[in-house]
Amino acid sequence: MQNIDWIRCPVCGNKTRDRIREDTILKNYPLYCPKCKQQTLIEAKDLQVTVIKEPDAQTQSR
Repeated sequence: MQNIDWIRCPVCGNKTRDRIREDTILKNYPLYCPKCKQQTLIEAKDLQVTVIKEPDAQTQSR
């Protein structure tokens, strides 16, 4: 039997609408939380979810 777990929002900690199994691998997955209405880019492997920090956009100087 596969272990299935809900993905929790990294911002507010509530359950999202997505579930993962222990053999699920996610890369650059846009996770949306219906409660705090924020979208976060995550990676998941072996039921471990990590948040991907995007670099801030730099303005071009002339």
